[in-house]
Amino acid sequence: MAVDEDEGRSGLDAVRGAAPAPRHTRRLSDKILIAFHHACDQGDFEVAEELLRILEMMLTRRSASPDTNRRKNLESLVAAHERLWLLRHPEVKDQ
Repeated sequence: MAVDEDEGRSGLDAVRGAAPAPRHTRRLSDKILIAFHHACDQGDFEVAEELLRILEMMLTRRSASPDTNRRKNLESLVAAHERLWLLRHPEVKDQ
């Protein structure tokens, strides 16, 4: 006798007494920015650059709904570009 997968989950949650975790806790752009910083921390600048390119595409394309955080998002993008540039040019920091 097979147990329906959804029934098994809801039954397990009921046994634990816990509500299911929310499916999406952060925006995709936030997750990409976090991945960018992780790549920088590991010194993988090629991956960091590609993630920035993707993030820039996401933030600069015209969205269907007005984004009230657009300025903050663009400031984060500029700061990320600056971080990557400084990591690639450490000699400038020393001057």
